[in-house]
Amino acid sequence: MPLLQYASLYWGEHTRRGMTENVGILALRLLERFDKHISAQLLLLMNEEYSLSGPGFTVEQGPVGFTGLHGGAYLGTMELLVAVLEIKEWDVNARDCTGSTALTWAAYKGHEEVVKMLLEHKDVNPDQADTKYSQTPLLLAAQGGHEGIVKALLERKDVNPDRADTKYGWTPLSWAAERGHEGIVKMLLERREVNPDPADTSGRTPLFLAVRGGHEGVVVMLLERGDVNADKAEDGYGRTPLFWAAQGGHEGVVNRLLRRRDVNPNQSDTYMSQTPLLLAARGGHEGIVKILLERKDVNPDPADNYGRTPLLLAAQGGHDGVVRMLLERKNVDPGQADTQFGRTPLLWAAKGGYEGVVNMLLELMGINPDQADTKYSQTPLLLAARGGHEGIVKTLLERKDVNPDQPDTFYRQTPLSWAAGGGYEGIIKMLLERKDVNPDQSDTIRGRTPLFRAAEGGHEGVVEILLGRSDVNPDPTDKYGMTPLLLVAQGGHEGIVMALLERNGVNPDKTDTEYGRTPLACAAANGHQGVVSVFLERNDVRTPMPDNHNQTPPPPAPAKGHNGAADILLTPGNSNSNAACHGCQEFLPPPPPAPPLNECLVEMQFSSHDPNTNITDFNSPPALRVPNGRRKTGLD
Repeated sequence: MPLLQYASLYWGEHTRRGMTENVGILALRLLERFDKHISAQLLLLMNEEYSLSGPGFTVEQGPVGFTGLHGGAYLGTMELLVAVLEIKEWDVNARDCTGSTALTWAAYKGHEEVVKMLLEHKDVNPDQADTKYSQTPLLLAAQGGHEGIVKALLERKDVNPDRADTKYGWTPLSWAAERGHEGIVKMLLERREVNPDPADTSGRTPLFLAVRGGHEGVVVMLLERGDVNADKAEDGYGRTPLFWAAQGGHEGVVNRLLRRRDVNPNQSDTYMSQTPLLLAARGGHEGIVKILLERKDVNPDPADNYGRTPLLLAAQGGHDGVVRMLLERKNVDPGQADTQFGRTPLLWAAKGGYEGVVNMLLELMGINPDQADTKYSQTPLLLAARGGHEGIVKTLLERKDVNPDQPDTFYRQTPLSWAAGGGYEGIIKMLLERKDVNPDQSDTIRGRTPLFRAAEGGHEGVVEILLGRSDVNPDPTDKYGMTPLLLVAQGGHEGIVMALLERNGVNPDKTDTEYGRTPLACAAANGHQGVVSVFLERNDVRTPMPDNHNQTPPPPAPAKGHNGAADILLTPGNSNSNAACHGCQEFLPPPPPAPPLNECLVEMQFSSHDPNTNITDFNSPPALRVPNGRRKTGLD
């Protein structure tokens, strides 16, 4: 932090700790003209609750109205503030550029001694709100948890203890409840004129705010009042205090709320039709789920607007304990699918890799372990293979009622294809042990086999496993005329290139149908020097082979800055260097042209310590000076 900024923010703190006579004199001199000083501007700029966009602030004049009185109250410099008040007559109720008085700042910052001193002033208005959010000193003190200041203000008869702000429509009680300030809540509730159940602009009451924050002590105090509605729903989404307590995992608060007869434990909101049980199950809050399931008036199997039940949400989150409790209920359907994807709890658990939940569900009678979702036709095995969840794949493959080679309908990829694309070698091995798994099945979208998928991802171990099979075609062609070798040459996967070239039946010069480029051309175009070298070491690679645009490698390489790949092709001594060199020189970048003689003379003249700009013997225009200091000639 720069020194000026630090000094502006913390000089008050240092003076409170100890102040010499000289420091006091300097500080008073500063406070006398504080609203014109940069220190006041920095102080307000760093305050998170206010901005300098008020009508009293101008760039030229600074924070107008933020006087030494306001600054001293903000910083809490009691001794200096007393001295400031003795210097001249002050309007103690004057507002600064943020619409705040000195008392407002002192209450907000929690400077109790300053507040009490200002309250002794005969002209002070203790209930004057700021102009930004209409927040009074009492409200700000309640917000910050400053009990001593709240007590001092409540002792005044001219302070309204129930005045709401315009920011949220919150009263001092609302702020104290939301922040969990139990002592202040207690003081406010002792006042008859304080409404214990006011709703803000969104319909949220102090009880609602305390519940959402998990402030059990405040909740207890509010629930002891007979005039507090414990089941009042928020206007926006119809969410009750119990809803928020269940979602937040506040078990003690849930217990307190359920002791009230007027609390409906099965009330759903109006936004998603979610009940407290649904929310507790989704969050994995076992204690709350247990409390709710013990109630006879709680439906253990409600569905929200997406058809998600408590069991499905618990399975989706991998909450074993909640799943176990719900499965013990006879009126819970373990095979209920949601309406968004058509996925059952088993499908969600398999997708998430939650092995314990999967095992619990598979032990149930009537559970179909091979039921696919309705959106993509993906089975539990496919989702587990796609996610690399080896233990779940093993469990499902041990079942006789699971098809290990069922493709989905969206991508038309089998579990083996998904596992190959993810590079999951353990799952690949398990699937290939099955006789009913086709290791060379292509999808219908691009016509790519598992070998394609593994090559595309650069998974060398999976490629080697698949190439070890006699029933895997090492050189298939997809719908775009691409081969695995073309893909890995383009991607620069040198190890896979070598593994493919070792297999019989792999054509090292096979071109794609879209561009007509060979694997060597793809490698050169992308600057993969190692792959280029592998191809040039072979006698069966012809170079150059023109592509569909009648270009020979490596035309794209220099254009992309891959001169290294081009250099290898042009290096004498390579097994195919003669063929490679033919037709390639034209694609290397030419050497930079030599500058004209007259330009050289200009540069030499201008680079000297004493340039003579009168030189005209090289037939060039006279020199010009450009704004950035560089000299310019007609040659530029």
